[in-house]
Amino acid sequence: MTGQNILVVDDEPDIRVLLKEILDDEGFETRLAENAAQAREARRLRRPDLILLDIWMPDTDGITLLKEWSEDGQVDVPVIMMSGHGTVETAVEATRLGAYDFIEKPLSIAKLLITLQRALENASLRRENLGLRRGAMPLAEPVGRGRLMEQLRTSALRIAQHKTAVFITGESGSGKEVLARYLHEHSARAKNLFVPVGVAGLARENPDAELFGVEMDGHVTYGSLEQANGGTLFLKDIADMDLTTQARLLSALEQHSMLRVGGREPVNIDVRIIAATRRDLQAEVNAGRFRDDLYYHLNVVPLRVPTLHDRIEDLDDLLSHYLNYFVDREGLPRRDVTPGAKARMRDYRWPGNVRELRNLVQRLLILGNTDSIEAHEVSNALGGRPTQEVDVVPAGFDLPLREARERFEKNYLEYQLHACEGSVSRVAERVGIERTHLYRKLRSLGIDPRHIKESTRD
Repeated sequence: MTGQNILVVDDEPDIRVLLKEILDDEGFETRLAENAAQAREARRLRRPDLILLDIWMPDTDGITLLKEWSEDGQVDVPVIMMSGHGTVETAVEATRLGAYDFIEKPLSIAKLLITLQRALENASLRRENLGLRRGAMPLAEPVGRGRLMEQLRTSALRIAQHKTAVFITGESGSGKEVLARYLHEHSARAKNLFVPVGVAGLARENPDAELFGVEMDGHVTYGSLEQANGGTLFLKDIADMDLTTQARLLSALEQHSMLRVGGREPVNIDVRIIAATRRDLQAEVNAGRFRDDLYYHLNVVPLRVPTLHDRIEDLDDLLSHYLNYFVDREGLPRRDVTPGAKARMRDYRWPGNVRELRNLVQRLLILGNTDSIEAHEVSNALGGRPTQEVDVVPAGFDLPLREARERFEKNYLEYQLHACEGSVSRVAERVGIERTHLYRKLRSLGIDPRHIKESTRD
């Protein structure tokens, strides 16, 4: 629980001093506010990890302040209400507005600390669940006992102990985010947040708002950099960041402070950056699409995640992991993998890397009706795609030109829609197609953006 920032809002000086002494002893960083005006300013200056909020205050009561901070019935950090004159109706109203809990004065210190711990743990679990719904890989650490993965884990553990930025490269689906989480969990920042950001999915009309937050008309929306304060910010697809945002990010990292969009004063930040890309960032620098100064700032400690093809000796470990995961977490029926099926997998090139293997295991468990996964099932699921030993014609090269072009366009636009979470306007801007023409093209290819948008929310 150490290192997290607690904002105490209470008009009684004795209560504020007592709570600060207790929370500081427990390893928290405690800030104090005696009224709503000070609370607003403290929250504007820095995002707290949790708020202890008194209900009865002279200028604005705590319920009104909670309502002000609420968005769609939720607040962005856990809030614990405190009152010596509380009623059931007040507690119900506070909970409805998004408060985590309600405790009565005089305060029981033991109960307060337990409630604090549970509130912070609950917030952490909510973030993890949100990550899983968005497709985070169900891996606690890079799986595999082969030479390449042993070397990678050893390097990661050594690097984790330092504060420097880390730059991870590797093919799509190879496990770059898993490695980033492993670095975070073994660093001094492990008790604070790990915040993943897909740069390719940032709103094209205002990417700075999502990274740096917004301050407008007294209201504050915290961006990813501020949410990760004290922890780690993982920037996926860093090569897709536009040049203007690159300049602003570099300034924030060099100055250890930033301005929110529309903000008046700098906000101090202490964030470790882990950036990742599947592209050759040096080539992007040479082409003028990526700032060389930001590249050198991020590329202090480079790590490369090997392809599954290069570490095929880890196949058994990965299979075991995913079989257990889908059986235990999703209730799918357990099936053994026959030697022939494993041999077929070892011969495969795995262009989609570990992500493709995960999806294959899930598909075979869902569709299978026997106790064992056989080689022919693997071949059928892989669609006859190339193995290491067979020199085959590239996919689609044996089709008529018009059919090959349509297949490429369909796959290409589906990929872009997934990357932009189903937003046609963002895809149109990203790929350089007029929106009306893009809608016609999607209809002609049988692509429904609404289905893709819904799938990205699941």
